[in-house]
This record gives sequence, structure tokens and C-alpha cells, in this order.
Amino acid sequence: MNDDTRRIPRPLHQLAHKPLLVMTAQELREHGVPAAAAHERCRPGGPWQMPLPGVFLLRPGPPTAEELLRAVLRYAGGRDGETVVTGPAALALHGFSGVPPLTALDRVDVLVPSTRRLRSAGCARIVRTHLLPRPVRLAGVPVAPVPRALADAVAGAPEGPAAGPLLHEAVRGGHCAAAELIAELAGARLLDHPRIAGAVDTLLAEGRAVAEERLLDAVRLGRLPDPCWNVDLWLPGGPRLGSVDAYWPGPAVGVRIDAGPPRPQEPAALRRLAGLGVEVVRLTARALCADAAGQAEALRAALRRASGRGGPEGRRARTAASRLVVLPR
Repeated sequence: MNDDTRRIPRPLHQLAHKPLLVMTAQELREHGVPAAAAHERCRPGGPWQMPLPGVFLLRPGPPTAEELLRAVLRYAGGRDGETVVTGPAALALHGFSGVPPLTALDRVDVLVPSTRRLRSAGCARIVRTHLLPRPVRLAGVPVAPVPRALADAVAGAPEGPAAGPLLHEAVRGGHCAAAELIAELAGARLLDHPRIAGAVDTLLAEGRAVAEERLLDAVRLGRLPDPCWNVDLWLPGGPRLGSVDAYWPGPAVGVRIDAGPPRPQEPAALRRLAGLGVEVVRLTARALCADAAGQAEALRAALRRASGRGGPEGRRARTAASRLVVLPR
């Protein structure tokens, strides 16, 4: 069989076994169905329907969630990587319980480059953007990451209910870290939005609480020695050096959870602790939620390194660290 033969489209009846019978007018023409014939089959009582301009569902009855997504993406067109599902539909695909299922949504938001000339139509809401996010693939379609999907959901429904429950579900459910979500909302200039106002402080507290729970899970999962939890480290009779979320005094290993915006004084505090022989392991809230076992291994490796420090330099570091005063935060 030569290349020309392989490129000849199959007759339409040979595609009947396909699970998703969603095709554009151009695809139908390539299979021998002219536009007039396609529209004729979409008349009331006909075997086909046209959920969006130029997009056909080759069967009667309500479209499934997957067919709906495919129809919107076919309508949005563009090359691969130029269309990304966002907003409530994306949150539904991410598994959020606080949004209706896909089949109950009256629209699907889709991101396209700002240079595209395309209008919203039917259930497809076109959202132009100068910078497309890197999508994740869910149900076989490109979907915006949770922080971007949430920001677009809030921006696209200015009169909707408060977004607090969705923000908290994003963090409590381990979909993203609070800091990531707040950074996305800030970048979209939504922190003062009526649906967001008042939720940010609570969101940061929620994110820290979730991360601390996951850190406890990691310590137990790894069967690590119990640390001192949430403590400040001080020089004897001197200034406070910094705070850690967990601390093993013997090997002088601490843990800091990156669950919120960094404080200005934090880098200097961490350098002071390192200079006194304290190894501070930085863990992100997302990593703790996604891979508690992996974070337990990172902590075990740090404890092993600290316990194995030898030579005069290692002894000096252990001596300096042993003089630190450990107090509850």
C-alpha cells in the first residue's frame, strides 16, 4: 500500500465503531459528507445533532461529558497545545466536589491564545490569554492546573457565590499548595475580588494545617524518631535564631514547611542556623501531600547525614548545635 492510499479517508460508515462520534464539518467533508448533507441530518428528529457551529455529534440524544468536552475543543480548534479547558469544567475534571458534574454545567471554558479570532458560542466560552498554562491531561483532554482553573472560575462568574469553599477544597484536598493558589490569584488581580476577599488568611492557615498533618504522617510512615514540633531555636541567653516545624536536637536537623509566602527575614535565619551546624530540610506542602513516603526518605537521609558527620569540623558543629535552646513556638 502506497502513501497516497493510506491518506484516503475511510467512508463514514466505517467509523461507526468509534466511541466518540464528534467531528467537524471539515472532517466530515474529508469522509465524503458535504456540509448540506450534514446539516440535513441535524434537522429535528434526525440522526445527528450540531452542539456547536461546525461541530457535529453523529448520534441523537444528550451528549456525554466526554463528547461535550470533545465538541468544545473541536470548536476551539487550533494546533495541539493551543486549547486548554479551564474554569468549573476543569475543576470537575480535577475531581472537585464543590462544582457540578460536567453534564450539569451550562458551559465549558476553554483558553485560547489572545491572537485567535473566535467567539463564544453555545456551551463553549472562549477565554483569550497571552500565556497559556502548561496543561495536564485528564480524561484525554488538556486541562489547566488547579490554581489557574480556580482563578478563571472566579473571574468568569463575578456574581457567583463566595469562592472560599473551592479554595479550601483545593488546599485541603491536596490539589495544590496555598501559596501557589494565592500567587495565581494575585497574578490575576483577584485578591480583592468580592468572591475572594476574607478567604486568603484562612486559606494560608488551612494550607499550613494540612502541611503539618502531612509532615506528621511522613514521620510516622517513615518510622522516624519523634521530633520536637513547632519550636523556636535560641542562642543561650541570646537572640532567637528562627522557627522550625520539627526539630531533632541530637543530630540537629530541622524541617521548614514552605506553605506560604516567604518572610523577608527567613533566608538570613536559615543561614544562621546552618552556620551553627543545624541542617534545615525544606519541604513543600505540595510534596508532603503528594508523596509522604518520599519526604520521609528525605528526612531519613538528612538524619543519617547529620549522625555521620565526623572529624573536627563535624564535632564543632555538633557542639555548637547542642548549645541551642529549644522552646515551643
